[in-house]
Amino acid sequence: MLGNGATNVVFPLTVAALAVATMIGDGACSFVSISLGRRDQESAHRTVGNAVVLALGSGLVLAAVYLAARDPILRLFGATESNYAYAWDYFTWISLGIPFYMFGQTMNPIIRSDGSPQFAMISTLAGAVANVILDPIAIFVLGWGVKGAAIATVAGQIITAGLALWYLGRMKAVRLRRGSFPLRASLMGKFIPLGFCSFLSQISLVIAMATTNNMLRLYGGQSIYGEDIPLTVLGIVMKVFQIVISIVIGMAAGCIPVVGFNFGARRFERVRELMWKLLSAEAVLGVISFVLVEAFPRQLIGLFGSESQLYEQFAVLTFRIYLCMIVLACVNKASFIFLQSLGKPIQSTFLSLFREVILAVPLVVLLPRAFGLMGVLYSMPVSDVAAFFASVWIVLQTDRQLKKAIAAEKAKT
Repeated sequence: MLGNGATNVVFPLTVAALAVATMIGDGACSFVSISLGRRDQESAHRTVGNAVVLALGSGLVLAAVYLAARDPILRLFGATESNYAYAWDYFTWISLGIPFYMFGQTMNPIIRSDGSPQFAMISTLAGAVANVILDPIAIFVLGWGVKGAAIATVAGQIITAGLALWYLGRMKAVRLRRGSFPLRASLMGKFIPLGFCSFLSQISLVIAMATTNNMLRLYGGQSIYGEDIPLTVLGIVMKVFQIVISIVIGMAAGCIPVVGFNFGARRFERVRELMWKLLSAEAVLGVISFVLVEAFPRQLIGLFGSESQLYEQFAVLTFRIYLCMIVLACVNKASFIFLQSLGKPIQSTFLSLFREVILAVPLVVLLPRAFGLMGVLYSMPVSDVAAFFASVWIVLQTDRQLKKAIAAEKAKT
């Protein structure tokens, strides 16, 4: 149990690294797709080169910061006296893998924008499969425990990064050259804002998770469950949730190059059709996920090991309450990403901040004052419902704009 609690403490710090990587990668992906749609090869290859340099540089800087400030960071993100030693070991090895992780995550959307979504998927799966295989070997056979889990994770990240590096020399639509890599402020000013929503979406999640972890410690310590059970259980529930959201992001991010290309080529009818198909597919995924978390919470928590009766009791409550609006969460996340692919960073950023910071953080602080530990669990569905109404409003506005653009293009012909 303490090992799972430790990974929950460290998880937001991995998400912080992902925030920077997706800002660079998704922004580059969107801008490269738009550039290719406009037949602007010069901007396309320079964008990819600049993204490579930014990913490598920011990965090294973030790893150095993490390693230099381990103790205050772990305390800030909710480490307890019981799980601190586990969190220290896990965080140390995860920090060493941050440069590989960020490079692989940055390159993934760029590879998709180059017209190779299958390779992007294979490179990610290769790292994930290696992690799954190495995990039990490192944890049980070698007896490394939570440190072994971290080493297996880093090994998978190195494989994904290596495959991405191999692909860079074999790109199809974009050809890299020596002049691609010098950083250009004017160019970064064009593609980084397109990925800023991805950054805020992830970094706001870090803020929300750090706040949630500390609320779990505070109100869990005042309940029959204690500090460690709520912290561990919510970490597991968030892992399951992240699997679902990763699929949501994968589906939405897979649309970015297609949307960007067609938007750049002024084929607005295709863009509108894809928007509604994507949101419908995400809703279906959300319904399937809802059935699983509501009907089989014991089976899901059992995948991560069995503990006391109190542990199981809180796990069932957490799955059923915390994720009861997972359908809306799926649609919300897809809306954020789709707006980003249309070159609408302001709307996309607003929705992301509204959900994760304006709603989630105050709610996770205020609701426990009225409902105790259960208030922490209520904060997630309440945030999802409010964010859904905001998403619907902006998506309908976008649909009207696309309809006008379609009519204008037809009038020209």
